[in-house]
Amino acid sequence: MTIEVKTAAQLLKMRQAGLVVAEGLRQMRQAAVPGVTTADIDAVGRRVLAEAGAQSNFDGYGAEYGTPFKGVACISVNDELVHGMPGRRVIREGDLVSVDFGAVVDGWHGDAARTFIVGEGRPEDEQLNQATREALWAGIAAVRDGCRVVDISRAIERSVTSQPRRYGSLKEYTGHGIGSQMHMDPDVPNQARRSPSTRLRVGMAIAIEPMLTLGLHQTVLGDDEWTVLSRDGSRGSHWENTVAITEHGVWVLTEPDGGRAELEARGVPFGPLGE
Repeated sequence: MTIEVKTAAQLLKMRQAGLVVAEGLRQMRQAAVPGVTTADIDAVGRRVLAEAGAQSNFDGYGAEYGTPFKGVACISVNDELVHGMPGRRVIREGDLVSVDFGAVVDGWHGDAARTFIVGEGRPEDEQLNQATREALWAGIAAVRDGCRVVDISRAIERSVTSQPRRYGSLKEYTGHGIGSQMHMDPDVPNQARRSPSTRLRVGMAIAIEPMLTLGLHQTVLGDDEWTVLSRDGSRGSHWENTVAITEHGVWVLTEPDGGRAELEARGVPFGPLGE
């Protein structure tokens, strides 16, 4: 397996894409109010891309394999766990909404996801969402020059199993390498596997993305051939960031502050370039 190694200049381009992603996610979250459709939210992301002069890495994705994705963001509601196709679905008070969004700047990709509750939410949804976010940052905190992918997977798994209640953790869907393409080697599972694990080095970038449910981990595919739903109807949460390893430490390319606050709180070296 050959993992793409970026130069500092290429990582800076990925940072530009990551900042577009962060801004798109911020604006789409603001737009997600009761009464709007998921297509309305997607339109906000499309506008952010246009204003930044960036391209979508989601719209039209998968055309060579069958049904292309239609939209610049995956918008998944309640028991729709990932890859929700934007459309006529109306957002309601209390919905648990996951938005997965990407951008391309000069050929370099960014990818991130956030889950949020619209208005007043159920306590169990809030706890699920916090557990998923914490699992993401536990995985990011395990990243360093010379680490193996399994170190990240194990950190995510331990974070999930340390929670007061049991959550389903998706196994069929994983994080991934990212750079000149959106999906690249290596796969980044959310559970530790016994198979050989890739070692990560300075210049590599990955997308880390735990996906948890209030029930079991089993999924079914929706009629649109994209939307992934929980088989038992339980709600889910999805958090993702694009993370790079630099000579100075860890740089979270899709966080406005580069991940500084969360990394420093966990004692992880913060490694931005040109900031």
